[in-house]
Amino acid sequence: MNRATLPLRADRPLTSTAIGHAATLALHDELALAPKPGLVTLVDNGSHDDMDAHTFMRSLFALRRYFVQIADAGRCGAAFPELERCGIEAEARMLAATRGINTHRGAIFMLGLLCAAAGAVVRDGATVMTPTTLRDALQLHWGDALAARSLRASTLPGGIAARKLGLRGASQEAAMGFPVLFETAVPTLLRGLAKGLSPRLARLDTLFHVMAVLDDSNLAHRGGFAGLRYAQAAAQGFIEQGGSARPGALAKAEAIADDFVARRLSPGGAADTLAAACWVMRICAAP
Repeated sequence: MNRATLPLRADRPLTSTAIGHAATLALHDELALAPKPGLVTLVDNGSHDDMDAHTFMRSLFALRRYFVQIADAGRCGAAFPELERCGIEAEARMLAATRGINTHRGAIFMLGLLCAAAGAVVRDGATVMTPTTLRDALQLHWGDALAARSLRASTLPGGIAARKLGLRGASQEAAMGFPVLFETAVPTLLRGLAKGLSPRLARLDTLFHVMAVLDDSNLAHRGGFAGLRYAQAAAQGFIEQGGSARPGALAKAEAIADDFVARRLSPGGAADTLAAACWVMRICAAP
């Protein structure tokens, strides 16, 4: 049977510490991937003048306890306001560490909710940790609260752009149980690894698949509707030409990256989704 069709599982119960540590490692997985169109890597700043890999590492260090804390909150059955409070406090620590630069606001929201969901799976006594059990736990325990939250008018640049353009923003993605993560990113990453792609190439392929379908509010904020659609079309073209499995894939991805930098485009939402997929693999797959 193809490895990508098998249910993922953890061979031992996950602690809140292990869940949170996996989130920090997954964010580093995303940072370390290169080339990434418009995004910060360990070797370049992408389309950003105000941040680099050092900024991201300071942010990761500041957030490492947050992911453990919110996983424990999920394990203890916390209501949504407590999760929100954890996220607000984590954002303040991030901004203090980065001197006011937003490196991981999206990840604080997305990965924080997922860590809480993993804690809830452990609390609920599930014998396996799978993408399905994670998504089900998120929607069971906080689905109503997330749906209510998605109706709030965002005061953040990406959220404002998404609402103005009629796009599905981060709050709406969360209220729907992160469909792009669970229906596109995780399956793509699994397929790539099952086909024998290296982790680097499998993650690159996953990033482009996410870019092709996600209403990325960061792209919408930076490039408007035209910039978002341009980025989606570039990603779809990369996929249709064979993706990361094609000869010369890295050179093609580098050329797209250069083009995004010239246009000042940065798919931050896709980066958060890639990191979340890496986290799913870390906590669901046996070591």
